[in-house]
Amino acid sequence: MLAQDLTDACGEEPRTLCQWAFEQTESEFWAGMAEWLVDRPLRIGLILTIAWFLSRLVRRWVERFGQRASERSERERTLMERQRERGQPVEAYNGRAEQRAKTITSVLSSMFAAAVWIVAIMFVFDELGVSLAPLLAGAGVVGIMLGFGAQSIVSDFLAGLFMLIEDQFGVGDVIDVGEVTGSVEKVSLRVTTVRDINGTVWHVPNSAISKVGNLSQVWSRAVLDIEVAYDSDLRRAEGVIQRVADELWRDHDFTGGDIIDPPEVWGVQNLGADGIAIRLVVKTDPAEQWAVARELRLRIKEAFDEAGIEIPFPQRTVWLRQDEVAGEGTTPAVEVAPIRMPVVTDDLMEGHHD
Repeated sequence: MLAQDLTDACGEEPRTLCQWAFEQTESEFWAGMAEWLVDRPLRIGLILTIAWFLSRLVRRWVERFGQRASERSERERTLMERQRERGQPVEAYNGRAEQRAKTITSVLSSMFAAAVWIVAIMFVFDELGVSLAPLLAGAGVVGIMLGFGAQSIVSDFLAGLFMLIEDQFGVGDVIDVGEVTGSVEKVSLRVTTVRDINGTVWHVPNSAISKVGNLSQVWSRAVLDIEVAYDSDLRRAEGVIQRVADELWRDHDFTGGDIIDPPEVWGVQNLGADGIAIRLVVKTDPAEQWAVARELRLRIKEAFDEAGIEIPFPQRTVWLRQDEVAGEGTTPAVEVAPIRMPVVTDDLMEGHHD
């Protein structure tokens, strides 16, 4: 009888406090009160304490992960040192690293914290005697519906997260995403905002970026194919191009862009229809290749004019043929023979019909 009363008071698997209270009082009421007022609150408090501790631990781990993911490469640190030596600001790099760390930390910490607290709430419901089966079934149905309706959003979110972790591009970079090429103005987990050369702002979903070309990450390169005429002295032309590029490299008054390595003339690149192309390659600071290339074109043109080296333009040689004719405005007499037509016989016709 006592065993049945204990089961009625504390359930099939009585807990220690409830069983102790029943044994001391032999009362289902006081055993139940001990269960609800002491044992369950203690267990719920322990669950919430563990969840709070895990969320804090996960947040610290995510912060360290975000800092490691935002660490600059050795090459980037070298460029920053060069900028400091030149007296140039390096806040752009610092701001980009801080932005990536902040975004990654906030997103991952929110995700893991939400997962920890959801599990904790499920344990609390279990302590309160609430059946989780209907809730899980309902949540599963709602999750499936949201999954089908929000596939693109989830894809954008995951793509944006990996873009930030892998540092594929950041604010201020010039990127090529296929149909759009321009400067990145904003990077979020769902869309990337790009402004092209015409000033048009494009909002590109992250999941739509299947491949991206970063034209300004760590360093850039200006590639110029300078054409000269076929009768030019190629070695002399290469020497003039190298001299002009070296002068720009050493020119501290030019502030439009910075050349970080000695310019290189790679030689003849193409034998074209109108001229011979000589390739010049110059490594620059990020996103400064266009300013350097424009200045090089101007100086090379001036140097070629001074050296008498011709820059070719489309030209064609035209031959005018004049034939002597029998009379002006008349067609000369030419002997011709009559056209011989094939002879069609009855045998050929019958063979054709067969």
